Amino acid sequence: MARQGALDWTVIVLTCQHKDSVYAFQRELEVRQQRGSLPKGALLLTVADPQERLGSGGATLNALLVAAEHLSARAGYTVVTADVLDNAYILILHTGRDFPWDSCGRAFCWLPEQCAAGSVEQPVCCLDLHLSILTHQICSGSPPGVWVCSTDMILALPSIPAMSWDSFYGVRVLSLPGRVRDIIYKGPEERIRQAMGPDGKVPLVSGPVFFCREVSERLLQMHVTPPLDGCTYLGMDSGAPPLEISLFLDVLRCLCSDVREELFVSEERRGCASPHGPQGAAVRNARALLWRTLRGTPLTLVYVADGGYDYMTLSGLEHVRRLTKMGSETETLSHVQNVESLGAGSRVINSILEGDIIVSPGAVVQHCHLKCSTGLCSDIIIPPGLFSVWVHIGANPRGTDFYDRTGIQPGDLGAVGCGGDARPCLLDLRLFPVFESRGGSVGLGWAQWLLAGGGAGGGAWAGAWEVGRWRAAWRLSLREVLSCTDQQGELLWREELFFRAARRRAGDALTGRTDRSLLPSIRAAVLGGRQEPLLQALDSVAAGSSEDLGIAARTLACIADVLGCLAGEGRGGLRSGPAANPAWGPAFARLERGDLPGGVQALAEERQNWMSRPDLLVRAARHYEGAGQVLLRQAVMSAQRFVSVGPGNLPPIGEWQEVECPARLDLSGGWSDTPPITFERGGAVVNVAVRVGGRRPIGARARRIEEPRLLLVSSSGGRGGQVATETVCLTLQDLEDHCQPHAPGALLKAVCLCSGLVAFPSQQPLGQQLLQRWGGGVELQSWSLLPHGSGLGTSSILAGALLAAVYLCTGRSFDTDSLIHAVLHLEQTLTTGGGWQDQVGGLVGGVKIARSRACLPLKVEVERLDLSEDFLLSLQQRLLLVYTGKTRLARNLLQDVVRSWYSRLAAIVENTEQLVSNAEECARACAEGSLSRLGSCLDRYWQQKKAMAPGCEPAAVRNMMAALRPLTLGQSLAGAGGGGFLFLLTHEPLQEERVREVLSNTQGLGDFSVHSVEIDMEGVCLLPPSQSSLGPDPGP
Repeated sequence: MARQGALDWTVIVLTCQHKDSVYAFQRELEVRQQRGSLPKGALLLTVADPQERLGSGGATLNALLVAAEHLSARAGYTVVTADVLDNAYILILHTGRDFPWDSCGRAFCWLPEQCAAGSVEQPVCCLDLHLSILTHQICSGSPPGVWVCSTDMILALPSIPAMSWDSFYGVRVLSLPGRVRDIIYKGPEERIRQAMGPDGKVPLVSGPVFFCREVSERLLQMHVTPPLDGCTYLGMDSGAPPLEISLFLDVLRCLCSDVREELFVSEERRGCASPHGPQGAAVRNARALLWRTLRGTPLTLVYVADGGYDYMTLSGLEHVRRLTKMGSETETLSHVQNVESLGAGSRVINSILEGDIIVSPGAVVQHCHLKCSTGLCSDIIIPPGLFSVWVHIGANPRGTDFYDRTGIQPGDLGAVGCGGDARPCLLDLRLFPVFESRGGSVGLGWAQWLLAGGGAGGGAWAGAWEVGRWRAAWRLSLREVLSCTDQQGELLWREELFFRAARRRAGDALTGRTDRSLLPSIRAAVLGGRQEPLLQALDSVAAGSSEDLGIAARTLACIADVLGCLAGEGRGGLRSGPAANPAWGPAFARLERGDLPGGVQALAEERQNWMSRPDLLVRAARHYEGAGQVLLRQAVMSAQRFVSVGPGNLPPIGEWQEVECPARLDLSGGWSDTPPITFERGGAVVNVAVRVGGRRPIGARARRIEEPRLLLVSSSGGRGGQVATETVCLTLQDLEDHCQPHAPGALLKAVCLCSGLVAFPSQQPLGQQLLQRWGGGVELQSWSLLPHGSGLGTSSILAGALLAAVYLCTGRSFDTDSLIHAVLHLEQTLTTGGGWQDQVGGLVGGVKIARSRACLPLKVEVERLDLSEDFLLSLQQRLLLVYTGKTRLARNLLQDVVRSWYSRLAAIVENTEQLVSNAEECARACAEGSLSRLGSCLDRYWQQKKAMAPGCEPAAVRNMMAALRPLTLGQSLAGAGGGGFLFLLTHEPLQEERVREVLSNTQGLGDFSVHSVEIDMEGVCLLPPSQSSLGPDPGP
């Protein structure tokens, strides 16, 4: 049965001309499989041709034999059997002959393109293009069989060919539909015109050929049948004479309907072994065998009207034009220090250019690391042409221009193997000096001189070269250079350059604060075993970013990603987790003190102790993320400069100062307020202050007491009543756990420190501080009438209420903007992190939009929307809260979102931009009084939340929202999602009972409750002392 989608190959065979290429090319296949571009379960084989001129047909027979032999061995057979072909999908790729413009052949010629949307950064070679097109476009859906294709051309298939595989039998190639009458190779023009199709075009055989299961078995049987056994390694090992066979002109041509047996067997045809030469009898016998074995098999074609075919000829000029026309980017997997020096239409591929290196228009630089240090040379000029680390080719040495420019004479270019009047070939001209009798090996100066001559365009390198020195040097032809190529060494050099350039690009991406994701580069480095150089490079970036802690924090997060990748996906535990192991304490302490270089160094030293197991690597990654949070806190604390607290009236000891606050509903833009997103990209949030059940559900009060102590009482309640926790602080040591969010009274302790109530750390005891500053101690109480994890911004709003109460009871004045920024500072001290929208929502009344710019220090600017009374009334009558009964786990969600942002996942970056634009649209909808547009913004906002934090929609909530969809203009879970309150904007006003009825009739929802809300126009409310009281809990 045919498979659909990308074809999952059973075997991929790569044939090569030279035996010493096998190990190098096999490693290249394995690297691609490791990076995910080849199926994990595919058997990868690199097979050398048994002899040099075997022909594409002979190479195919030999490759099929080797593939069947390996499959037979895997299946437990002791002999080669065709049974292994039954369900096998075999791909045979031929690398062909040497290519003068790439020492590793056409298959591994790098192209100026990058792998689109790949999870692992990797180059695109001709081989990769073929693998992608064959796997995803041409071969997809085919039945089991053998696909054969060469790699000496570049295919372009904008559309997927329409091929029917139902009951397919025979052989298929890509060209015009229908049966093949003949295959013409270098035929006369008249005959080619006869092959013209209805569209005025001649069908071109593009390379891919498919042999069905039955035909593949017939081909396999030929390895034991003389004289075709001479095409395989088994035949040659058995003493059979070697034989050259063409795939298209021998194997396939015998299937063409217009071809007659006598002509097929005996005719001379270009590109094939001669049937009348020294091996004439063997050639004729082989053709006759092919005819008897394969004749009658249908040969059909598939025509791709919009396809492209570019055969890679031996022309250097054509190859340069090919590379300069492909792609749109000048740089591909390279690092260029001075990008302004790159000429229009030039290409830099897998290279590093340092200093003043000028790349002329039309030039191609590949696989080079060139450096021009200031003071050592004025510049390096690369003229048009191809510049590679192994050879430098420019204009062909023909015509008077080349000779005039260099002083070389035709007689100097003695061609290798060209005698008499034979016209010399460029491949055989001894152009390239490699050794001097006195100076030894030569550098690269000759190359620039050869291209530019002795003129001013030659640059600093060419200055020392002249024609006399060139004549005296030992020179090689390009063919001789190619014969000396160490392909394994060349491929390893390219790989080293690839990783070296990637590390430099990573540094640029971080210091330039770009949105480029480093995860593909990180995965490539880890898979390639180059994680240590990458970690060292990231250490260097982090240590040198003292002026921008945001860069340092992101860099530490990238180091965490490296460690996570080393652990392996799904191994070692979850990435989110604690980060307070004492072993990392000294490094964290240095960061807290502001010693960034020392802290980074200490982290790197401790890291070496955690590299041996996946679980240790994951825990180390958590601590690197924790170290990043230390720097992030320091960056966000810059908001403290916008906190202005002045003198006020000091109330008497014992008088309560009470503050109440509404909850908030976030209508659009949440997550864009979260550091580091908010100061790296900018944020905008629209929210509304609401009372729940007619009450402001969040409050705090404070009073001075005579005893020099801190009495801290926090009460939390839901529908079941209140639970109070009392903490007494008599010494400064009792405040040490203020930065541990789950410690008893941690929020209230952090308020005491951040409000300036006491100094910590300090040499002065707590009691003395309190007596000296305030004439006694302070009692501080807080309460919330909302359940834990409500999503209504409770903790941040409560922090604002507590700060306000402390300021009032200690005789200090403040404004709402100061409270907003003070809460930002406080939450960083508490280490809970989080953004600024919660306190904005509860401290500022009504509907408003708050914004922050993409810069530090972090400043929040709030704009209250001037809305009509009618719109506010309509909005209030249509807003409803539904308690889902699910507790929201915001901390894990926050860690995941920050990690995704630091990784600059494309979906997160795009979604962040959409969050901000949706918030602006939401504000406009409110200002223009459009409830329908507001509802659309709510629905869009909920989709954006889910994109930001996958998993924030429990199944019960999904069912609840689906049941309520007919009643609503829009709906969303409040806050980060995951549970808590769902808020609705209904079509009709006053739908509380209707919503309750619908939910009661919906199965599987569990414990829920429905609540009306009132828009609170005041925000934070300071109650007169005479009105201070802690009323009973009304419950949600």
